Amino acid sequence: MYRNLGGITIMVLELKVPHGDSVEALLPLFPVFLSYVLSFVYVGIYWNNHHHLMHVVSRITGGALWGNLHFLFWLSLIPFVTGWMGENHFSAVPVACYGFVLFMCSVAYLMLVRCLEANNDALKDAVGSDRKGKISMLLYLIGVAASCGWPMLGFAVYVLVAIIWFLPDRRIESRYKS
Repeated sequence: MYRNLGGITIMVLELKVPHGDSVEALLPLFPVFLSYVLSFVYVGIYWNNHHHLMHVVSRITGGALWGNLHFLFWLSLIPFVTGWMGENHFSAVPVACYGFVLFMCSVAYLMLVRCLEANNDALKDAVGSDRKGKISMLLYLIGVAASCGWPMLGFAVYVLVAIIWFLPDRRIESRYKS
């Protein structure tokens, strides 16, 4: 049975229209656009996985509702750190903060899954050890650390994690029929 735990909505990030009609007028916006694209992909990944997660769930507790709210809190910070990172052309502190928010999104999602697993055996069986999730969390921490000295390396690590998760989680998807 599918139940919505508050839903994940795609957050609008501000892309300013350039003052000019040439390709050169777009160039200063490239860092903002690049960070926007990555964040859009991340929100889409979380939305898809959250959607699949809810299809397996048959029972939702108060703890799961709070877990979902915790997850949504960290997701709601993505537009802020995205804009900060893009506007500052991928400088160290904003890139590290972006990675920290992504790390906390993954922690909160894991906590939500654990809350739901406690009352949903099908989900527990589908998720298993969640090696992919744990590897992603480690990569986020590596990205945050790398961002302190080499911000573009940190950003590349965040892109790598997005690539890993681009397709919906098949472990969960295989447990329900659309």
